[in-house]
Amino acid sequence: MNQLLAYVNPLDYNFVVAVLAITFNPLFWNVVARWEQKTHRLSKAFGSPYLACYLLGSAILLLNLVRSHCFTQAMLSQPKMESLDNAPAYCIGLSFLGVGVMFVLSSFSALGFTGTFLGDYFGILKEARVTTFPFNILDNPMYWGSTANYLGWAIMHASPTGLLLTAIVALIYMVAVLYEEPFTAEIYRQKDIQSNKRN
Repeated sequence: MNQLLAYVNPLDYNFVVAVLAITFNPLFWNVVARWEQKTHRLSKAFGSPYLACYLLGSAILLLNLVRSHCFTQAMLSQPKMESLDNAPAYCIGLSFLGVGVMFVLSSFSALGFTGTFLGDYFGILKEARVTTFPFNILDNPMYWGSTANYLGWAIMHASPTGLLLTAIVALIYMVAVLYEEPFTAEIYRQKDIQSNKRN
């Protein structure tokens, strides 16, 4: 760890911006989604929960592009690690990137747009919890796929800064999961209660 930190200047402007972008994104979507779930203001403003969800999803995609750009700029502004700057390491990084892309795309395919982008907070609920691939392999594959993407990207750039930022991405996602999972479970518990009352 000390060897990695010798390559990283945590006060570098690009590094600070990347950390802020990494931290802001899950905070933004969780605050907005919970606010919507409680008030339905976005659904009312746009006349449809689907339209509101698509707009929030589009905002999240845009923020993720900004985050990835900031991540890359932070890596490029700081030194490479010589021991990672070789063809085998590059191939390992490419493998992580490939696995990450597979998990992200297969998660999106299984959940659809509204399932991926917090549709349950807009009242757009699935009939049942998704258990097909990749959800039968691990929980939250979208988050871990995204983390694998950043890890692969960092290794491909031989970047200790990228490795540290990837650790921050993973930590932020773990906090987000602790925050999101009980709330989402409660939404579906309430749905089950309502379904049982109708039956």
